[in-house]
Amino acid sequence: MKGRVCAPRRLVAVAAAVALAATACTTPAPAPQEPAATPSEEPETGPRITVTPEEGAASVAPNTPVRVSVEEGSLTDVRVEQSPSEERDEGAGTAEDAEEWEFTGTLSEDGTRWVSDWNLDPGSAVTVRASAEDEEGQASETVVEFSTEAAVPGRRLELASNFPNSGDTVGVGMPVIVNFDLPVANKAQVENSMEVTSEQEVEGAWNWVGDKTAVFRPREYWEPYQEISVDLRLSGVEASDGVYGVENHRLEFEVGRELVATMHVPDHEMLVEIDGEPVRTIPVSNGEASRRFNTTTSGTHLTMEKYESLVMDAATVGIPEDSPDYYKLDVDWAVRTSNSGEFTHAAPWNERIGSANTSNGCTNMSVEDARWFYETVLMGDVLETTGTDRELEWDNGWGFYQRPWEEWLANSATGEPQVTDGSGTPGPVHGEGF
Repeated sequence: MKGRVCAPRRLVAVAAAVALAATACTTPAPAPQEPAATPSEEPETGPRITVTPEEGAASVAPNTPVRVSVEEGSLTDVRVEQSPSEERDEGAGTAEDAEEWEFTGTLSEDGTRWVSDWNLDPGSAVTVRASAEDEEGQASETVVEFSTEAAVPGRRLELASNFPNSGDTVGVGMPVIVNFDLPVANKAQVENSMEVTSEQEVEGAWNWVGDKTAVFRPREYWEPYQEISVDLRLSGVEASDGVYGVENHRLEFEVGRELVATMHVPDHEMLVEIDGEPVRTIPVSNGEASRRFNTTTSGTHLTMEKYESLVMDAATVGIPEDSPDYYKLDVDWAVRTSNSGEFTHAAPWNERIGSANTSNGCTNMSVEDARWFYETVLMGDVLETTGTDRELEWDNGWGFYQRPWEEWLANSATGEPQVTDGSGTPGPVHGEGF
């Protein structure tokens, strides 16, 4: 079915002639009457525009691309407007600041085809307005209206949490971590719906920790002192069969100064550099390494979270209370560097700081040094550790730089890098086969 085509029209009126005959003393006979004239429509002028989905289509899958094409002419404008339809459930999310989320598309080089860049909002009334012009200057316009399928309760992909949060200032190693409330099967479409843009462009890529967590990291650390934004164009993306995203989100954060701490465990000290300049050498005591659980891991760690005071309970890392290895300690000025229980923290009871490794795997410091480190580091600062036979796993905490770049890229769903210059994501966000 075609869309409605607005082209110049002209109505042509034809007067009906009526002949009357009259003679004296006779009743005039009715004169024959010509058929009434009917308005006539001139042929449509200008190039013919085709839009899909077609006029009046209902329950269109939200991840269907909008396509506009023209014969014997070039497209001059395409606009897509969306508004909640009667189908939309009141419990469904709506895009944050919807006016800011421009619905863009890509025009072919010859100007004859336009395809939408993003998915449609579930449960929406959609209006597509397209105009075109041919070589002779004849113009035409097409308006097509259709509606999209609503996302049903229990099958709506939503953002559960993210790191960092908007407004945060982070270290140069900071990844972008997106946690979803439902498993994602169509990982490539979801990756392509999340665009990272930085002031100083880099190559980066997404990997997945399970089916609910997507992680973006640059090829190397971020350049310091810049702003980064992340557009999560999740509305309409089909995460798995019949599960659609219902809301868009934007994250905006800042990369601060470059802090990199290095530690060769046998040397019993940590060197902290800021913007390439040494600022502090800290005596430390690391894991005694009598067993795997109390061996400090080697690799690239990122600072994840910090606590002024913390109860360190070995049960949280799988050591039961009846084990001879069990411990429970109250510590101050703690900074987490892995999910397997590694922190830097104050250890005033440890008399071997700076001379021997005697801890349960954590990095022990004096109270003064631990507090300084706690107050100085940002989430996403770098701690590079060497000198032990226990490697940090890539998914142990934020050990994401443990995967070499080539392996990280190969484990992305798209297999292509995303350049953070605002040029877009590596592939389409629409469903396969559309």
